[in-house]
Formats: sequence, structure tokens, C-alpha cells
Amino acid sequence: MVDSHEKMLTPLGYPNADLTWVSHAVPGTEGFETVPDLPSITDYDHVIWKGVEPDLHPYGACFHDIQEKLSTGLIEWLKAKGVNTVLVGGLATDYCVKTTAMQLKQQGGFDVWVNLEASRGIAEDTTKSACAEMLEAGIHVIEKLEQFNA
Repeated sequence: MVDSHEKMLTPLGYPNADLTWVSHAVPGTEGFETVPDLPSITDYDHVIWKGVEPDLHPYGACFHDIQEKLSTGLIEWLKAKGVNTVLVGGLATDYCVKTTAMQLKQQGGFDVWVNLEASRGIAEDTTKSACAEMLEAGIHVIEKLEQFNA
């Protein structure tokens, strides 16, 4: 983690953390709080903690490592619950959201929908590229939740 946006996206020498990022979602800080009106973290059926190790910070919610060998259990949990369709949103569209959606589609075989209204990207050009890549992979990319028809 770095302390300014100017230092962000600098290559790292770790096999499972490739770029620097500004500190975000740090427990006890404003960036860690959930969106107002969402349930408390303890009210969810399954929670995945990511990004707590400085040398283990890949982007997707499904794996702890860049090689996608160390599962977080998300795909297995969704399959055990009989889930077929997954709606994805979050930060950042061009990194974590894209990687999570791709993992769910390619590794899990789910029908994946990315809601852009519930997501934000780092940069316009990389966000557009990420959306094109997701569409090519068979992921539905929608502007608003009203377009979701699972």
C-alpha cells in the first residue's frame, strides 16, 4: 500500500501482489464501512476477507493468489447453495470487479451480470477495456439494475 494516488499502480516484486495501491478498506476507517442501509457484516451468510496481507493481494474475490490456485471458497459456497446467476458490483470495475466476474464465469461457470451503476473504475479507458473483455467472455454488463433479468 502507498500513501498517495501518484504512487499508485507501480509494479511490485511479489508473485501475488503485482501493483501498488493506495490504502483502502482499512478496518476501523471510513473506507471500510459498508454502504448505508446494507446489513451488518455479521448478517451475511458468507464473508471473504481479502487484501489483508501486503504480499498477497490479487484482484478477484474467488482466489487469494494470482495463479488462481488458493480458493477463497466463494465458488464452492455458491455452488453448494445452488446458485446459477451472480450479480457483481464494486470497486474497481477495471480491476477487482472485472477479475471477480471473469473468475465466476470461467472457473465457476455462473451466469454473471456486472452492474455498472454499483461499480466504479479507476480510469475511463481501462474501464471501457474491462467491459469489452467481460462482454467477450459472455458476461452481461448492464448500466442499471433494472436491466437485470435473471
